[in-house]
Amino acid sequence: MNLDRIAELTRELLIELGEDPDRGGLKDTPMRVAKSWQYLTRGYSQDIDKVINNAVFDSTNDNMIIVKDIEVYSLCEHHLLPFYGKCHVGYIADGKVLGVSKIARIVDMFARRLQIQENLTDQIANAIMEQTGAEGVGVIMECKHLCMMMRGVEKQHSSMTTSSVLGSFRKEEAARLEFLNLTSKR
Repeated sequence: MNLDRIAELTRELLIELGEDPDRGGLKDTPMRVAKSWQYLTRGYSQDIDKVINNAVFDSTNDNMIIVKDIEVYSLCEHHLLPFYGKCHVGYIADGKVLGVSKIARIVDMFARRLQIQENLTDQIANAIMEQTGAEGVGVIMECKHLCMMMRGVEKQHSSMTTSSVLGSFRKEEAARLEFLNLTSKR
């Protein structure tokens, strides 16, 4: 990522908006914005194998494993505005388990890219299925979208829920219902 080029483009954008990029409050803004974009889109420079870092362990566990309320921050690819919320991930192990922090790291890796929530939910589920060979995987994501809250229809209390269920979570109603029950709000 060329930070100097992003800063230059940000400076040009400020001018097009009618601002003076040399005034006190904006003087260093172009480089701050460039560094912010680098951080907010760091998922592009991450590799799933490095994120997991060999933290897939042999296990005789064949029960449902769930990590709830993982904070999610991403950017909508349509308006470059944030969406944020929580992600719940569950899987039924089949000889392999992931280190618990790696589940959150996988969520972050995919969230730190420009995209839509629907695709983000699928990416997380598919990655966990591929990395663990799980019997089934479920991902539920509940997010608020600033592109809908601060522009357009301006609905402040709206949220979007997406889910992706693979393997036994899709094929077996009992597994799906257990996952939904364990991740529902109480």
